[in-house]
Amino acid sequence: LPQMITHPSYKELLSKRKGISDTAIIVSTGPSLTKQLPLLKKYASKATIFCADSSYPILAKHGIKPDYVLSLERIPLTSEFFNNDFGEFDKDILFVLKSYVHPHTTKYLQKNNRNFMLVSTYASFINYLKLDDFGYFNMGFSVANMNFLLAIHLKHKNIVLIGQDLAYTKDGLSHTKDYSNLDKHEGHFQRDKNKYTTQAYGGNGKVESSFVWTLFRHNFEQDVANAKKNYYITTYNCTEGGARIEGTIEKPFLWAC
Repeated sequence: LPQMITHPSYKELLSKRKGISDTAIIVSTGPSLTKQLPLLKKYASKATIFCADSSYPILAKHGIKPDYVLSLERIPLTSEFFNNDFGEFDKDILFVLKSYVHPHTTKYLQKNNRNFMLVSTYASFINYLKLDDFGYFNMGFSVANMNFLLAIHLKHKNIVLIGQDLAYTKDGLSHTKDYSNLDKHEGHFQRDKNKYTTQAYGGNGKVESSFVWTLFRHNFEQDVANAKKNYYITTYNCTEGGARIEGTIEKPFLWAC
């Protein structure tokens, strides 16, 4: 709670940054991200970049500065994505955290004086304390869903997805090659094979997914439909791989740039 009230509020974020950019690019850590990094670096200044906590060290490695880094997990393993010091790279990046992330996350961010804020989903406790300015934000199941919803709240007109595979590659890779926890997913492809098959990006055959990715995909499809119907936002899936996300317009990333 002290961390929340001594940092900027969600209401303040919306009042200062709503509508300042038409296009948001949401960066996730699917296997296809590797091939998109050169283009992302070239055109980074033309859009607002939202990235997952797991993508943050990867973008830093390639010198691509995001505008926002989001995190919602409460496990210490996720906090390790922030156990680093990228120096000047972190200047002007805003780290947006769900209010109950693991304490190590805020500890690491404070250690290197990174700018962060804590945001709450609706909670009667927060409401009782009259801290409404620090919420409320329905964040979905994954950090990618959270990124998507923040992009909606900030009134972006176009949302571009990259690295959002939500599926294994043909050789069983679960994440981009720079992902620091690849070893934690060994054996998952064999575990999930033929259980969660879904239509591939571009409609070309089928791909292998997982139970969790299927939940994330369905969540995305609901959010994409809501964004289009209620906010007139167009969502482009420029992942160029992985699973098809119904309701998105599939385009090459170069086209979107």
